[in-house]
Amino acid sequence: MQCLLVLQSSERKYYAVDYRRLDVSAIDQTIVQLERRISERFPESHLRDVARELIEISQESAARVDKIKEPILWVRLLVWLLLVIVVCVLLILPFFFHDWGHVDSLLDLIQVIDPSLSAAFFIAAFVIYLLSLERSVKRGRALQAIHELRSMAHVIDMHQLTKDPVMLLPNSSKTASSPERVMTNFELSRYFDYCSEMLSLISKVAALYIQEFDDAVAISAVDEVESLTAGLNSKIYQKMAMLDKHSQTEGV
Repeated sequence: MQCLLVLQSSERKYYAVDYRRLDVSAIDQTIVQLERRISERFPESHLRDVARELIEISQESAARVDKIKEPILWVRLLVWLLLVIVVCVLLILPFFFHDWGHVDSLLDLIQVIDPSLSAAFFIAAFVIYLLSLERSVKRGRALQAIHELRSMAHVIDMHQLTKDPVMLLPNSSKTASSPERVMTNFELSRYFDYCSEMLSLISKVAALYIQEFDDAVAISAVDEVESLTAGLNSKIYQKMAMLDKHSQTEGV
C-alpha cells in the first residue's frame, strides 16, 4: 500500500512509502542509529564493534540482493544454445531420413528414431538441470549471507550471556571465576535492550534476501534465523523482567 508522509520543515516534502516491502535504506539507518546509541552509552564495549559489523553486513545486503535478483547470463545463453541445437536436429532429421532412404518399414523407422529420441531426452534433461542450476547458484548466495547473520546472532547472545541480574540480588555471592560486573541496573537494562534490538534487526536483514527471491530453501533458512533471534530475545526479556523486578524492590 502506497501512502504519503508529510514532513514539516522549512518546506513541505512528500515521500512515497511502501508498507508492504522492507526498505534496505531504512534498515541501514536504524542500525547506524543503534550503533551511535551504543557508542554513546558504552564507548569501550565490544557490543559497539558488533554493531559496526552489522552495519557493514546490512550495507552489503543491498548489493547481494541485487546480485541474487539479476539473471545469470552464461547459464541462460547456454540453455538457449542447447534449445536451438535440439530444434535444429529435429528439423534436419526428416531430410536426413529422406536422403539416406534406408527406412523401409516401421521397425527400421523405430531403430533410427530411438537413438535420436534418447539423445534429445538427455539434452532436454541437461537443459532442465541448467535451468535449476541458476536457482541453485542464487540459493547458495542467499544461504551464505543468511548463515553470516545466524552466526552474528550467536555472537550477540555471547555478549549478554554473562550479564546476569541474579548477581544484583542482596544474597548473591561471587566466586573467584565470576565475571566482573560494573554496570548499574539502568546500564544493564540499556545493554539488554540494545542486544534485543540488534537481534530483531538481524532477522529483518535476513528477510531482505527472500523479498525478491521466492525459494523454499532460502525461506526456510530465514524462518530459522527468525526463530533463533526470537528465542534469544526471549532469554533477554526474562533477564529484563528480573532486572525490572529488582529495581522496583530497591525503590520500595
